[in-house]
Amino acid sequence: MHGAVEAAERSILFGLNHTMVAVTIMLFTFFIIFTEKLNRSIIVILGASAMVIMGVLSQVDAVNSIDFNTLALLVGMMIIVNITEKTGIFQYIAVWSAKKVKASPRGVLIALSLVTGLLSGIVDAVTAVFLMTPIVFQITRRLEVRPFPYLMMTIFSCNIGGGATLVGNPPNIMVGSAANLHFLDFIENMMPISYLVLFILIVSFDFIWGRKLVATPEARERLMSMNEKDSITDRVLLQKSLFVLLGVVIALVFAHNIHLETGTIAMFGAGIMLYLYTLGLRQQEIDHKVEEVFSLVDWSTIFFLMGLFIVVFGLETTGLLTVIGHSFVEISGGAINKLIYVFLWIASLFSCMIDNIPFVATMIPIIKSIEADMGGRDAIMPLWWSLVMGSCFGGNGTLIASSANVVVAGIALKEGHHIKFFKFMLWGLPVTLVSVAIASVYLYFRYPEFTHVM
Repeated sequence: MHGAVEAAERSILFGLNHTMVAVTIMLFTFFIIFTEKLNRSIIVILGASAMVIMGVLSQVDAVNSIDFNTLALLVGMMIIVNITEKTGIFQYIAVWSAKKVKASPRGVLIALSLVTGLLSGIVDAVTAVFLMTPIVFQITRRLEVRPFPYLMMTIFSCNIGGGATLVGNPPNIMVGSAANLHFLDFIENMMPISYLVLFILIVSFDFIWGRKLVATPEARERLMSMNEKDSITDRVLLQKSLFVLLGVVIALVFAHNIHLETGTIAMFGAGIMLYLYTLGLRQQEIDHKVEEVFSLVDWSTIFFLMGLFIVVFGLETTGLLTVIGHSFVEISGGAINKLIYVFLWIASLFSCMIDNIPFVATMIPIIKSIEADMGGRDAIMPLWWSLVMGSCFGGNGTLIASSANVVVAGIALKEGHHIKFFKFMLWGLPVTLVSVAIASVYLYFRYPEFTHVM
C-alpha cells in the first residue's frame, strides 16, 4: 500500500486526481484496443508506461504487478508446442481424422471440429488455430467446398474446447494463477461443460450446414489419396516431443502435490525440450535453432499481458475496482446464487465486445475484493468458474472477442476469403447465447450448495 500512497502524492504534483488519471488511462487504452486502430501490444505498453509517468504507480509497483507465473506458463507451453509442431503430428491427426470419415464433407466438418476442440485443450487457442486453419484450406480445396462453415467451426470449437483445461487459453491461465487453481480443478469443473457445449454445437451445425456440404467422388478421392504419414517430418523429434509434452501435462496435473507452480513446470519442460531438440548439434547450429524457436513465441501476446497487468493494477490501487466489487454484492443482496449468474452473463457480454483477456484481467481483482465479504475463498469459488465460462463462451460472440478469431480471419483474408464482422456476429452471437444458457443450467446443478440458496 505504501507504493500506492506515494503514487497518489506524485499525481497531486501534476495537479490531477489519482483515480481520474488511472480511469482515463485505462478507458483510453481499452477504447483503442476495441477500435483496432493500433496493435494492442503497443497501446497497452503505452498505457502501462503512462501509469508510471503520471504517478499512478511507481516502477517497482508496476514490475511487482506482473503475474510472471502466467507469463512463464504461456512462454513454456509455446516453446514446447512450437517444437512439437515441427514434427508434423498435428497435421497427421487432422488428415487422419478426415480420411476416417471417408472424406465426406459433412464428416470432415465434424472431424475437424472435434480435433480442434481437443487440440485447443492441449495447446493455447491461438496456436491451435494457427495449426488448423491452413489444414482447413488444404482439405476444402481438395474437396472443392466452401471453407466458411469449416472456418467458423474451427473458431467456435477452439474457443469452447480451450475452456476445458488450465492451458487452453490465456484467461484460464490468468484465473488459475490468481485463484490458485490447478490443472485437475479445470478438468473437474470446466471439461464437462466445455465438451457438452462442443457436442451440442457440432450436432447443431451438422444439422444446419452438414446436409448442404456435398463433394464430387473425384474430389473425395483426391483427399483420400493424401498420405497422413507424409506429414511426419521427424520421427526422432516426435518421440522426444511427445515424451516432454506428456511429462509436462502429468506434472501440471500433480502440480499441487509436488508443490511447484505451473510456470516453473512449463519452463522446465521448455528447457528440456530445447536441450533434446538441439542435442548432438554444433554450437553454431544450437544457437541458430534456439533463436529460431524463440522467434516463434508469440511475444506480442506476452508483452500485451505484461502491459495489461500494469494498467489494471494501476486502476486497482485507486480502490475503484473494490467499490465496483462491493456494488455487485449490494445489487445481489449478498446472495451468491445471484452473483454466479451475474458474473457469468456479464463476462460473456463484455467478452463479446472486447478481447476476453483484458476483461478477465479487470475482473480478477474485483472478485478478489469481495472474497472477505462473501465468506472467503471457498465461498466464492463458483464465481471464478462463472468468469472462466463467460469469457470462454463470450469469445465466440464477435470477430474481435478472442485472439483466435482475429488470427483465423487474418489467415482467411490472405487466402482470399473475407470473414465480415456482421456475418460473423450473425452466427457468433447465437452460439454465445446458447452456450451461456447451457452453462447457466450446468452451474445450477453443478454447485447446488450455492445456486439453491434462497
